[in-house]
Amino acid sequence: MEMKHNIKMKNRLIAPFLMFVFLLSSCSLDITESDSIKTKGASAVFNGVPDPAGSLNTIFNDISGQAGDQANLYALTEVSTDELLVPTRGTDWGDNGIWRTVHVHTFGPTHNFVTQVWNDKNSAVLRCTEVIDPLSNATPAQVAEAKFARAYNMWIVLDFWGQVPFRNPKDGPEVVPSVLSRKDAYALVVKDLTEAIADLPASVPTSSNKLRPVKATARFLLAKVKLNSNVYNGAYASSDLDDVISLVDQIKADGYGLVGGNYFDLFKGPTYTNIDVIWNVSAGAGNRMWNSLHYNQSHPDNTGGGWNGFSTLAEFYNKFEGPANTNEIGGTQEERRGYTHTLATTNATNKGFGFGFQFGQMYGFKDGAAVALKDRTGKPLVFTKEFAVSGLIGNNEVTGARLLKYSPANGAFTEGVVMARYADAHLMKAEALLRKGNAAAALTEVNALRAIRANTSALASLNEASMLDERGRELYLEGWRRNDMIRFGVFKAAKQFKTAGDGHTDIFPIPASALLSNPGLKQNPGY
Repeated sequence: MEMKHNIKMKNRLIAPFLMFVFLLSSCSLDITESDSIKTKGASAVFNGVPDPAGSLNTIFNDISGQAGDQANLYALTEVSTDELLVPTRGTDWGDNGIWRTVHVHTFGPTHNFVTQVWNDKNSAVLRCTEVIDPLSNATPAQVAEAKFARAYNMWIVLDFWGQVPFRNPKDGPEVVPSVLSRKDAYALVVKDLTEAIADLPASVPTSSNKLRPVKATARFLLAKVKLNSNVYNGAYASSDLDDVISLVDQIKADGYGLVGGNYFDLFKGPTYTNIDVIWNVSAGAGNRMWNSLHYNQSHPDNTGGGWNGFSTLAEFYNKFEGPANTNEIGGTQEERRGYTHTLATTNATNKGFGFGFQFGQMYGFKDGAAVALKDRTGKPLVFTKEFAVSGLIGNNEVTGARLLKYSPANGAFTEGVVMARYADAHLMKAEALLRKGNAAAALTEVNALRAIRANTSALASLNEASMLDERGRELYLEGWRRNDMIRFGVFKAAKQFKTAGDGHTDIFPIPASALLSNPGLKQNPGY
């Protein structure tokens, strides 16, 4: 990656170091073999997976590792939206335009992130299918986990590309995988999740181990898939929205629920015993913090400071309640917008790191005292909400507000990334009610959530635009924004530094390498 600054970590921080090595390797343009056609040598004969438990561990570890990466899946789901922008600052974060093209939707079939996610997810689908195959003699519980994991990975493929290569493990390498249409892939995902629910463990909302799926995890994903069925099938089936409501009610009946108090405590890992978190992975959240923070914002466990890349747009910040030009601790802004510290509130515990939107003067704690930080030119380190005129290139060190859902105030490399929350399910139910024409009931659900978030006023009415905004305020940086914007029909719309499109970028281009290996795949329109 083209970054001139150094990232220094103590030797004992093995996991964050490995995470960073993975990040660097993910920025290369190497194309790995795709499972869209073959994964075994010509002499290989499938006789079952000898160790289903070990294979499942690898499958879920891969989900965790991919969730912790700042590139690839995370970049395609977040940098492509109005939540994040990775501006080029001098030569930093130039990377041959790989980040800029995601934001402005000019990615093509050779884009590295597109190719990498395609390979990752299709490979996972095949490995899950091998565990599910009767020749593997997996237990019913293992098959249920494999069906959940296959559904999760296949859902991403159908959501991203609308075509899903599918291989039977017993097919020889000379057999070209079939290609499932969006409707057929949707049906298989729904079938897998429905069957998985029966044999997954019972839900324990206060468990300290939410790394593997339980019934509520599968119900959450099934509700998510059904809520998007209008995108995959062209229209909702008669029962889809009712199914979303029923699934969320079942999750609630298991004991999950909305959690008030400090909103940012919901993301304080590594274990998540609160009843809001349904599923988390063990990946470090370091990328979520340091990719945004300035080089001179350091921590005793990360003396090299931040990487000064990821920022958010002023238009997204403006969706939150509160003063337009300040976001200091103790202000009247809504809780979910977070806060920045002042010189008076910076101490040895928080070290000057706040939560949520970070702009204005930044502070740190050095040599036993709070100090106002400076940038590398010696000027006050004051983040601005606005970028350079172009927004994408020619930026200095301080343009763009930064976002911290996970904060170094809880540790330099917080462990545990949240994948699914009840608050999301709650809003899915509200949206289903709204789409069914029951705006009053939907408004009640939305305001029930807003009532437990400090400094957040009740909405007087609800429509699709305000429903999408509410999901953005509650769920930003949790990997759902692209999916939400497509469902509401606005992913193609203009945003800061991106002109309105024709909608073809709602699905990504099929990677060039995949088209060469499988003639059953057809390039998506517009690419």
